[in-house]
Amino acid sequence: MLKRKYDKIINIMQLRFFCQVARRGSVSRAADDLFRTQSAITRAIRDLEAALNVTLFERHYSGMVATEYGRCLLPRARRAIDDLQAIPLLLQKIKTRSTASAALPDAGWLFNTRRLEIFLQLYHVNHTQTVATQLGITQPAVSAALKILEKGADSALFRRTPEGVRPTPAADLLYPPISRALNELDNIWSDLAARRGVLEGRVRVGALPLSRTQLLPAAISAFLARYPGITVMTNESPYESLVSDMRAGNIDFIIGALRQDEDLPDLTCEALFEEDMLILLRNDHPLLSHPDPRSQLATAQWVLPRSNAPARHLLEKAFLTLGLPLPQPTVETGDAAMVRGLLRDSDMLAAVSASQMRFEIDNGLLTILPVRLPDTTRRIGLTFRAGSLPSPATQALLSFIQQHVAQR
Repeated sequence: MLKRKYDKIINIMQLRFFCQVARRGSVSRAADDLFRTQSAITRAIRDLEAALNVTLFERHYSGMVATEYGRCLLPRARRAIDDLQAIPLLLQKIKTRSTASAALPDAGWLFNTRRLEIFLQLYHVNHTQTVATQLGITQPAVSAALKILEKGADSALFRRTPEGVRPTPAADLLYPPISRALNELDNIWSDLAARRGVLEGRVRVGALPLSRTQLLPAAISAFLARYPGITVMTNESPYESLVSDMRAGNIDFIIGALRQDEDLPDLTCEALFEEDMLILLRNDHPLLSHPDPRSQLATAQWVLPRSNAPARHLLEKAFLTLGLPLPQPTVETGDAAMVRGLLRDSDMLAAVSASQMRFEIDNGLLTILPVRLPDTTRRIGLTFRAGSLPSPATQALLSFIQQHVAQR
């Protein structure tokens, strides 16, 4: 659900005018491009400067030149505008040949910040009266905004059901770019604050299991000790859900095991280190005194990751390499606390990465079985949305993560 840190809402239409003036270097040329009067463009720029409390342009006889704050604002503003400008083409692609028009309609119906906020809230909440209450507006205002959006999209965006409204495929298509655009607007405030020498805002991290026990907590603790005014939010959802949230701009980056066989053009990865999987068991487990523990692996009781997890695939590959039957799960779980409890209170085994149970290993709570698992090396690292622009606070946390890895 959309939550805003700042009371002032940036007017995205004014931001559109700002980008065009910056691109053209002239109010008159921008006005011609946008089919507006020069006075309307000038007034919009003045109002935007007042809302942000900065000067965005220096007025020269040769044209409009962006100030340092204008140059600071421009990259993120362009991303927000470009995301919205691309929506008509996205909608055109899902229309049939008989209904699609040759010319793309103008995206002007999208450049209203409150209207976009209503869409996002309705997408999450599915009830118009609840959205109206949350945003402090009337239900007819919600309905009017939705009507304008549906007219612009030339598609129904929500289905009315007895349980509320439900997004249509067109709404599913609109959600990621609209969400990204509004997230960019939120980050403008922290960009401008950083230009003044103040680090503020929030960082939203998608935390996969291998990052949760040691790497991420240590980096966040050191980071917040240095920057106590920042808010860090972690999301422990499954990988596919984290990627969807990152594509919508709701997560800044994902940290954990990198997907080995995945090549998605809209994602970029940065490896931090590599780690092999190992077998853990309780300290007085009978296998520790067995002359050939490897021969017992196929018949042992196992705590395994779920069948679709990359770690499960690597473990099964290792068993095939060792010439052993695949391990059969007694328990399937992806929760580290559950694995820890099961191992300490039973004769079960688990295959994990060392960092996943580093505390238990270092403090003698669990023991490593001396059987090597071949071909189980995993790259641990960061995943980003391609072309994203991390906020200053996000960049600072990433530096702390990299420093922590360097000290391992």
